[in-house]
Amino acid sequence: MKHQSERGTKLMTVSEVADLFGVSGKTVSRWAREGRISSVRTLGGHRRFRESDIKELLDRYQQGT
Repeated sequence: MKHQSERGTKLMTVSEVADLFGVSGKTVSRWAREGRISSVRTLGGHRRFRESDIKELLDRYQQGT
């Protein structure tokens, strides 16, 4: 389920990103901790990812660069 930030940017959950990349949610969280993927935190402390950032990263991932 995609969420929207107050600026209208679509946000994705850890599990949605994990499904796109075919990895576990723990891997996505580790990538975020390491700075490989930018994320934002909700008021409850959950990670969310900007859909535009993920689409760009997925394009690069699929191209192998």
